[in-house]
Amino acid sequence: MPKPSRFIDAHVHLWELDRLSYPWLAPPFSDDGPNGSVERIAKDYRLGDYLHDADGWNVAGIVHIEAGADPSDALAETRWIQAMADAQSLPVAIVAQAALDDPDLDAKLAAHSRHRSVRGIRHIVNWHPDAQRTYCPRDVTGDAAWQHGFGLLSKHGLSFDLQCYPAQMPGIARLAERHPQIPVIVNHMGMMVPTDTHGLEEWRTGMRAIAALPAGAVKISGMGFAYRPWSIEQVRPLVLETIDMFGIDRCMFASNFPTDKLFGSFDQHLSAYDAITDEFDEDERDRLFAANAERIYRIK
Repeated sequence: MPKPSRFIDAHVHLWELDRLSYPWLAPPFSDDGPNGSVERIAKDYRLGDYLHDADGWNVAGIVHIEAGADPSDALAETRWIQAMADAQSLPVAIVAQAALDDPDLDAKLAAHSRHRSVRGIRHIVNWHPDAQRTYCPRDVTGDAAWQHGFGLLSKHGLSFDLQCYPAQMPGIARLAERHPQIPVIVNHMGMMVPTDTHGLEEWRTGMRAIAALPAGAVKISGMGFAYRPWSIEQVRPLVLETIDMFGIDRCMFASNFPTDKLFGSFDQHLSAYDAITDEFDEDERDRLFAANAERIYRIK
């Protein structure tokens, strides 16, 4: 089957390191963190760089996901990306950064929402007892302040991009059940930790909990978070199981570039997703590669 006729990339990061502060992209670099060393991608990544990497995949739109700027620069990042969208028609949607336990969250959500392309918020909450896996010093998702902040998203008509580990998902799903109007979009296929004793079981339990939410969805990306290096043989069953759990209408393929460049080329990732879904019909593949992102991120 030929390549999908179009691709709306549901997860892209752009940055200019002299424009904003990105602490995670600053030296010293180390292999000890959850991504390994990020030195290879610690340089400017502009729209032109992305389009060069994505050559050959007929990119019809991209969703810009907050790129880990210092929280004091979060609104400046939204302004910069919105100005780019206004001038170049890309990105077509923005997911901005805000900490849900921030005392000033309501005002910050309002400020982000004033930008026409903002569709959602991401607050990375990956917590893991392994110091080399965790992104956060503790799990904030059970805190009253964080849960209150989650509820505020509905006031501003915003979705939530969920980047966490599978063991955190059942608790977050119980919170989301109380706010069914807030779409919850799992990042990077749930970031399974295969080295954990019950890693695959925890992943299935967590993903099913989010999939049970009527407004739950998932982005299939980030293969290198689970396996490093990864192969199509390793990820094929996980990709197909994810699609089975959520259904074709609630799954989106995404590049996660340039972060996933740490784990392979753009073509390596997209060609794997293309091959895994080769037996799906043309309409199903269009939904996975484009139409679902249009609907879930309200792209006109």
